[in-house]
Amino acid sequence: MSKLIASAAIRGAHKVSDRAEKQLQLALETHGEDQRVEFPNTAYYMPIFYAMTGEKVETVGELQLIMDRVKRLLPPVPAENMWMPYLGHTLDAGMATLFAGEVIEAVKYLQDPVPYHLEDNCPFDGDDFWLGAANDIIFRARGIEFVDGTAPGFAAIVGAAPTNEIAVEIARELQEKNLYIFLIGSSDGTSMAEQLREEGVQMGWDSRLVPFGKDITSAVFAVGFASRVAMAFGGVQPGDFRRNLIYNKNRTFAFVMALGELDDEKYAHAAGAINFGFPAIVDTDIPEILPTGVCTYEHVVSMPKQVDQEQIYPDIVSKAIEVRGLKVEIAEVPIPVSFGPAFEGELIRRDSLHAEFGGQRTPSFEYLRMMDRSEDVTDGEVELIGPDIDELEPGAQLPLGIVVDVYGRDMQEDFEPVLERMIHSYINQASGTWHQGQRDINWMRISKDAADNGLKVKHFGDILHARLHQEYGAVADKIQVKLLTEEEDVLKWREEARKAYDLRDERIMGMTDESVDTYYSCTLCQSFAPNHVCIITPERSGLCGGYTWLDAKANYQIIPTGPNQPVDKGDTIDENYGQWLGVNEYLAEASRGNLERFSAYSMIMDPMTSCGCFECISVLLPLTNGIMIVSREHSGMTPSGMKFSTLAGQIGGGLQMPGFVGHSKLYISSKKFIRADGGYQRIVWMPKILKDEVRERLNERARQDGIEDFVSMIADEDVGTTEEEIMEFLQEAGHPALEKEPMM
Repeated sequence: MSKLIASAAIRGAHKVSDRAEKQLQLALETHGEDQRVEFPNTAYYMPIFYAMTGEKVETVGELQLIMDRVKRLLPPVPAENMWMPYLGHTLDAGMATLFAGEVIEAVKYLQDPVPYHLEDNCPFDGDDFWLGAANDIIFRARGIEFVDGTAPGFAAIVGAAPTNEIAVEIARELQEKNLYIFLIGSSDGTSMAEQLREEGVQMGWDSRLVPFGKDITSAVFAVGFASRVAMAFGGVQPGDFRRNLIYNKNRTFAFVMALGELDDEKYAHAAGAINFGFPAIVDTDIPEILPTGVCTYEHVVSMPKQVDQEQIYPDIVSKAIEVRGLKVEIAEVPIPVSFGPAFEGELIRRDSLHAEFGGQRTPSFEYLRMMDRSEDVTDGEVELIGPDIDELEPGAQLPLGIVVDVYGRDMQEDFEPVLERMIHSYINQASGTWHQGQRDINWMRISKDAADNGLKVKHFGDILHARLHQEYGAVADKIQVKLLTEEEDVLKWREEARKAYDLRDERIMGMTDESVDTYYSCTLCQSFAPNHVCIITPERSGLCGGYTWLDAKANYQIIPTGPNQPVDKGDTIDENYGQWLGVNEYLAEASRGNLERFSAYSMIMDPMTSCGCFECISVLLPLTNGIMIVSREHSGMTPSGMKFSTLAGQIGGGLQMPGFVGHSKLYISSKKFIRADGGYQRIVWMPKILKDEVRERLNERARQDGIEDFVSMIADEDVGTTEEEIMEFLQEAGHPALEKEPMM
């Protein structure tokens, strides 16, 4: 192997070890040996050291155990021109580097302030955007993607690109290939993360661009992540270093991309990565290590800068993927911006907004319908009726109706809402777009950057045509899309769409939860809420309102590996609360161990989690002995003291919060609506717009119990927006909630 690389790596390992010794001594003097030390909110101690040795390090004093192991691993610095035919000493030096790096990074968490931003995503303002170690919530949510194939691998980018523009190009190409990008270290004082930030690129776990740290030792967060994947999802026991390394070589498709000049410490960390089968692709002119050995193919590949930059950097990603042996499937979508699941988590703030549609601002809807005759559908036709965004000033608000016509020999009406719900995911996957909700409560945004790059409303049709063919080609032979941006047209078509929504809902009304042995899950929204799992039953539709039990069953028939999976109810734990053994077991697995159980019929005990796409939120109002329900359309204050947007922020993201629950509008009139807590008779407040929408069904539900015109007993915003204001109304109306036992 190369004398230059071996000598540099071993020298670098000694330098990192010396740094770690000094940092450890300072920590002992400042905090004492009993001071607890950890990567925050993780259960893996020092992950690389724990994975390789099985030893738990929990205090500053115990960090000395790591340094003792480092000293035993470190080979002597080789003499000048010494021939080293094998990788052995270099690999030992690399592992020693990673161990010492964990000591350095662990001590950093004792600093005040901590040098890392302890949230999932980078703040939009300020310089504290480095994220440091992934906590266990993030790790469980993201780590499973390396196992199930959602993320084919990760790229650890060390240093900085020659220009900001090249940095953005590399990042976008990696995102398009669905890889995670871990940003580490710097070159000449500049990091690629800083380059992306200067260009306004959104970073964080949601966008798969993760800035771990500017110090090269933050590489331990990337390798530690891989080590944890093997232990958590690969069944590898702590201390079984051989199986951990083999698992990562064969299952975690990662590589190092080193940009800019290399120093000894970077060589040392690259040697550490090679232990795991992660090769290094560099843009500098250094000797290559080409024979196979630890890595699947080459170990170090050089793409020197002496070659024209226009040739190097467009090829560096494809070369890295080739060397690592990665198999990447890319959805080709004919639009002028990057496209892929990595962009689903992007947020578009008002200051970066070019245009928005729907929400509570303009009328909107999305409607997919089956066409009976082939001649009624022109495959690939995308028609825009009304203005596009290039005709408007930035910040514009437009109505938007999306009508998708599908013909297929095997298409069924039951499949309509399944395909329709995918509009949410597909539009989100375009860089610079944001979508939330469904049916006629959808809300979309396009960013200024996307508009500047040429993205238009008409491209929504191109996205839907391409992706529905790619994923649902088994049932969709021909697809055409109509896009409406004139308010008159949107309102007219929305009425037709609403009739279809009602017919879909009525198909499920005759079924009961007791009549089936299998429920269905929905994990479609885990890109926003990684721990959230919907359990859809005949009497409890998906909280987004877009999926009933029949819809989920149909989706499973079309795509057996999709987001809707059958869930065997199993033995009944509590019939009143709606708890079943099989459901709880599935929930624990699908939430990565974050949730143990849920009650289908209670918002007080173990309520279902919420993602953020719910149509409504129910909130306990203790003074009234009842609950309020607010729908997404209502923008005003509620008796909870919070508006819908604030409540959504409180309970969204997969949280389980007793006294709060997200749900669909259809669920309000279900016989199982919070049955364990008193049912629909607990509803004491709803905005008028929601009352009018559910009035007929809810009154019919109440008549079955001998209560006439129940909805008129429910207060609304005209009565008041505080518990005190609505109490007098409830008393005069003789509301049944006032006579019930306390909810808490």
